[in-house]
Amino acid sequence: MLLCVPAVVLSFLVAVPLGWVVHRLGRRRRTAVVGTGVLAVTGLVYAVPSLALFVILPYIMGVSILSPLNVVVALLLYGVALLVRVAAEAFATVDADLRDAAVAVGHSGWGRFVAVELPLAGPALLTGVRVVSASTVSLASVGSLIGVSTLGDLFTRGFQRGFPTQVLAGVVGVVAVAVVLDLVLVGVGRVLMPWRSRAGV
Repeated sequence: MLLCVPAVVLSFLVAVPLGWVVHRLGRRRRTAVVGTGVLAVTGLVYAVPSLALFVILPYIMGVSILSPLNVVVALLLYGVALLVRVAAEAFATVDADLRDAAVAVGHSGWGRFVAVELPLAGPALLTGVRVVSASTVSLASVGSLIGVSTLGDLFTRGFQRGFPTQVLAGVVGVVAVAVVLDLVLVGVGRVLMPWRSRAGV
């Protein structure tokens, strides 16, 4: 979980503004191709096998392959790759009339993003972050194959020893962490977006 939480939080902080920029680029014919290119690149990142990325990143960053930072950065890249498209589509669902109304009352571009677009896109963004969270927990277990201590250790040691109970413990542990993080995200969503609870969403 110590590797997953910072990766999920950083994925959100990077992907949401990037998704907003992609959405803005897509609204203009001259820049739409740039937005499409960003989505294509992020899609390619997610297509890279996780084990290969864990091995390549240390050479790029100049850290040890056993460094937890290596795993966190890889999980960050995968999280951003998943969430950018979700964020762009979430902002696209915001009614254009509401954006125009925000401009009419004096909101700047940043003010409109914070006060109008982000709250309205919030439910879709929360759904995307929950998917990223589950994916991150799953991918983090692969870190054990390069020597980084994760719940994946239970899988590898269990298989090496022919001890299925240890493998099962690893499965249960991964599922438990994923469920806990998901419940935390749901709770955060209810606090930050109380209108969803009142609406029964």
